[in-house]
Amino acid sequence: MSNFQPDQPTPPVSVALTALNIPHRVFTHAGPVDSLEQAAAERGQQPEQIVRTILFRLGEGEYALVLMAGPAQISWRALRQHMGRSRLTTASRDEVRQVTGYPIGAVAPFGLPQPLPVLIDESVLQQKEVSLGSGMRGVAIILRTADLAAALPDAQVGRFRND
Repeated sequence: MSNFQPDQPTPPVSVALTALNIPHRVFTHAGPVDSLEQAAAERGQQPEQIVRTILFRLGEGEYALVLMAGPAQISWRALRQHMGRSRLTTASRDEVRQVTGYPIGAVAPFGLPQPLPVLIDESVLQQKEVSLGSGMRGVAIILRTADLAAALPDAQVGRFRND
């Protein structure tokens, strides 16, 4: 299903995964993507297979990434409790770019300027294959969840979603 064109620049997340010897495919959308459902359909996946990587500000200059499956909504209470924080917020657009180096919609936990704590909602790992940001808008990385987990050995897995 890889439709990556060799004349396109290699996405930074692909470069990082290749350096880790993590098998993956690069998928380039033909045009703008307006919804999670559209992204899933074009990639031949279900919405639950699309992993959203969300940056949270824990405190001044302190951040963490949370990986969520598809349309699942974050349980702020569960996240605060897990992180041992009474307050946390989603990072601003500018913070996302500054901290990760990636635009919103293309963030992934790989190829970051500085390592960040990573939390994975357990529902992400219930899929056999997922896709996530590549560091470039309109381009995704597709990989097996076993490979995702292997590439993030220090990630904390838990239930961070509302049902």
